[in-house]
Amino acid sequence: MGMSREFQVTFDTADPRSLSTFWRDVLGYVHPGPPGVELAADADPLEAWDRFLEDAGVPEDRRNSASALVDPEEKGPRLFFQQVPEAKRAKNRLHLDVRAAPGLEGDERMAALEAECARLVALGAARVQRFEPAPPTSLGFIVMTDPEGNEFCLD
Repeated sequence: MGMSREFQVTFDTADPRSLSTFWRDVLGYVHPGPPGVELAADADPLEAWDRFLEDAGVPEDRRNSASALVDPEEKGPRLFFQQVPEAKRAKNRLHLDVRAAPGLEGDERMAALEAECARLVALGAARVQRFEPAPPTSLGFIVMTDPEGNEFCLD
């Protein structure tokens, strides 16, 4: 039996900083600071990146070419956001399921999903469709899109 592998999830995006900030707020992840830079506890890692890239001579129009997020508890995968010129054109073949109601069922579960849906809409997500519980195959979920139209589920 081989070793498991670490992996990251990569998003193609028009605006890496904006989309990474959305997903930071959805998941409770954090932007890591630049390599070799010690950040104070209250420091803004995005401001530190701005200074780092400026000091490195990266032209201003290239400073939003990528962004990343990490799980502060080091349990979930790293998320990477890379700038691409083309817009999203079709349904994702892969999507994230955001576990917003672990252990809950029925009305209690759907109420928790609705509350999280409202929080994410306020962050810039869009609600697409609610699927009612259909035991035993589905406990119910809500399909949403992030600000750039990438589908994800609250489940």
